[in-house]
Amino acid sequence: MASLSVNTNSGAMIALQQLNKTNMSLAETQSRINTGLKVAGAKDNGAIFAIAQGMRAEVSGLGVAQQSLDRVQSTTDVALSAGEAISDLLIDMKEKALSATDATLTTEQRAAYNEDFVALRDQIGKIVGNAEFNGANLINGSVTEVGAIANQDGTSTLTVSGEDLSLSGTIVTVTSSQSFNTVTLATAAVGAVSSSLQNLNAALARLGTAAKSVEIHNIFVGKLEDQLTTGIGNLVDADLAKESAALQSLQTKQQLGVQALSIANQAPAIINSLFQG
Repeated sequence: MASLSVNTNSGAMIALQQLNKTNMSLAETQSRINTGLKVAGAKDNGAIFAIAQGMRAEVSGLGVAQQSLDRVQSTTDVALSAGEAISDLLIDMKEKALSATDATLTTEQRAAYNEDFVALRDQIGKIVGNAEFNGANLINGSVTEVGAIANQDGTSTLTVSGEDLSLSGTIVTVTSSQSFNTVTLATAAVGAVSSSLQNLNAALARLGTAAKSVEIHNIFVGKLEDQLTTGIGNLVDADLAKESAALQSLQTKQQLGVQALSIANQAPAIINSLFQG
C-alpha cells in the first residue's frame, strides 16, 4: 500500500503526466485538422519535411519552366498562323499571275490582275510585320531563335529557330516590288510565286515540327508537376477521417484524465481523518 503524504502525491503526479501527454496529442491532432497536414514543419518530422521541401522546390521550378514553354509555344503558334496565311496569299497570287500570262488579255485586263497581285503581295509584308508575340517575331528575320526553360533547374532548354518569311528573302522570293504588265513579267511572277510556295512549305514543316515538340514537352512538364504535387501530398497531408476519429478519442481521454487528476488531488485529504478525535 502506498504511503500517505502531504508533501508528495505520486498519484496526482502520474495523473498529471498522463493528462499532459493527452493534451499534447490533442494539440497535435487539432493542428493536423486545422492545417490539413500531418507534417506542417520540421518539428513534426524533420526527414519528411526536408524531402517535401525539396519536392516543393522542384514543383516551383517546373511551374517556371511551364510558363516559359507557354510563351515559346504561343510565339511559335503565332508564327505558324502567319505562315499559313502567307501560303494562302501566295496561292491566290499564283492564280492572278498565271491568269495574266494569257496573251489574249487586253492591257486593261492584265492591269486588273496585276492590281490584285500587288495588293496580295503587300499583305504579305503586313502579316510578317505583325506576327509578334511577347516582343518576339519568328518570321521577320529579327529573331534567330527563341528558347524555353525545359526543366526545374534551368539546365535544359528547348529552342525554336526563326524562319524569315519577308518579301525578297530566301524563302519568299517574291520581291517587294514584283508586278507585271506584260506576259513575260507575269510568267516571271508565276515562277517566283511557285518557288516561294515550295520554300514556304518546307519552312512551315520545320516550324510545325518545332511547335509540336514544345507542345509535347509542355504537356509532359505539366504532368510531372502534377505527379510531384501528388507525391508531396502523400508525404505530408493528414488523413482527416483518421484525425477526426482520433480527436473524439483524445477529447474523451482528456475528460477522464481531468477526473483522474481531481480524484488523485483529493487523496491527501484522507490524512485529516487520521487526526480527528
